[in-house]
Amino acid sequence: MKFCCCNKGLTLIELLIVILIVGVLAAIAVPVYTGYTVRARRTDAKTVLEQVRGAQEMWRAERGTYATDADGSSAETKLQNTMGVPANPVGDYNWTFETPPTGTTFKAQAVPYTARQADDGTLTIDQNGTKLPANKWAK
Repeated sequence: MKFCCCNKGLTLIELLIVILIVGVLAAIAVPVYTGYTVRARRTDAKTVLEQVRGAQEMWRAERGTYATDADGSSAETKLQNTMGVPANPVGDYNWTFETPPTGTTFKAQAVPYTARQADDGTLTIDQNGTKLPANKWAK
């Protein structure tokens, strides 16, 4: 039996199978990629919160208490101007203190402000180094 070289091309069934395979791969790859990019952008929030905690500890070491807004200027501004904490926004997040810090406690938070990161939620850190939600800090 001889094969004719002039019958080149794809049949409709072969083409449909290729389209199906590409569709299945895309259905798996797109959510995985989206999750990866959300986690990658989350590192901005983690980094700034660690910087805030470090700056608060340096402030406390120098002055005996954490930076507060007791004198009328915000604790955020004090840490940005004196300790080098980045100003907002940081990546897709804005950082603030969840409640005004006292001389002995603080709780900083990073809140997403862009639509692409909105579903990620808020990350927090306190004076003890407690990082919430723990599952987002672990990844």
